[in-house]
Amino acid sequence: MLLPRLNSTIVAEAGCDEAGRGCLAGSVYAAAVILPTDYRNDLLNDSKQLSAKRRYALREEIEREALAWATGVVTPDEIDKINILNASILAMHRALDALKLRPEFIIVDGNRFKPYNGLPHQTIVKGDGKYLSIAAASILAKTYRDDYMKKLHEEHPCYGWDHNAGYPTREHREGIRRHGLTPYHRRSFNLLGDGQLELF
Repeated sequence: MLLPRLNSTIVAEAGCDEAGRGCLAGSVYAAAVILPTDYRNDLLNDSKQLSAKRRYALREEIEREALAWATGVVTPDEIDKINILNASILAMHRALDALKLRPEFIIVDGNRFKPYNGLPHQTIVKGDGKYLSIAAASILAKTYRDDYMKKLHEEHPCYGWDHNAGYPTREHREGIRRHGLTPYHRRSFNLLGDGQLELF
């Protein structure tokens, strides 16, 4: 069972997580979620541990019951300019910007974050498997990014984005070899897995 919150004296504690950091294509997505202090959900877990059906069902529940939630997006062009770590943090900042309720404290999955508007924060390694609000954020970030990649797949069906979500699978890299790059590929990444960045 995941813990309800890190700081029990805080009402508006926002959990943050991102999705798509390791992908070769597409934007990186992040979410921020503030849950009620008495919120409990035994089904909620790190999004990677859940089936797609369960993630989407939980997304509806999270959006219905959260005190506030929002997503943030950073594009492939921005990723190439500022690197994926900075882009992931920026996506979380953008999600926090979009919350209708200002958090008092922020908890973040992972071990890297940059201060946000002077608010106290805590990074937590594998936090999406420890705290409900981070797990909720991981589910929102993952499902909204999957929706986005499925739409991109309709434009560019030769990379398998409807099921690999832009991650560096053999199918995705073979699609790059055969068909080249799209405007959605992250050109600063090792797209073919051979260390070459300038491909076409």
